[in-house]
Amino acid sequence: MKAMLSAGAMALAFAACASAEPWVDYAPQKGLYVVTGVKVDPNKIDDYLKGLKKVWVPGEEIAKKQGIIDSYEIMLNMNNTGSGANVLLIEHMTSFAQLDPNKKRDLELQKAIEASVPKNESDSAVAGFDKYRVFTGTEMWQPIEFTK
Repeated sequence: MKAMLSAGAMALAFAACASAEPWVDYAPQKGLYVVTGVKVDPNKIDDYLKGLKKVWVPGEEIAKKQGIIDSYEIMLNMNNTGSGANVLLIEHMTSFAQLDPNKKRDLELQKAIEASVPKNESDSAVAGFDKYRVFTGTEMWQPIEFTK
């Protein structure tokens, strides 16, 4: 019993010494990923992707041209029958400062997006989406890099 307690105490001591430290063991990187999870009826994924190409991608391209994001992508869960998201919408911002309100920039972005996809088409697509998709959540992820 004493040997077990002693081994447990040593394991805890080593675990405390092995804790990772920011800027020593890893370094947070600039920017962030905004990841939105969507659960789409598996029979409607192709329709959803077609709709995203028509109404989501143009907005992402405009945001990219305006420097709000530097990349975006869509990922599919290959095991799409689970209970969670089966489509991820991912945007990368180069700085957390892009989240700060900026009236001029934000209004220009909104105007450009509205000009790229007519409102009636956008509204129609979204109304169709709502029949077979549910947002599961949005998360913000910060990349890290391991130090040497």
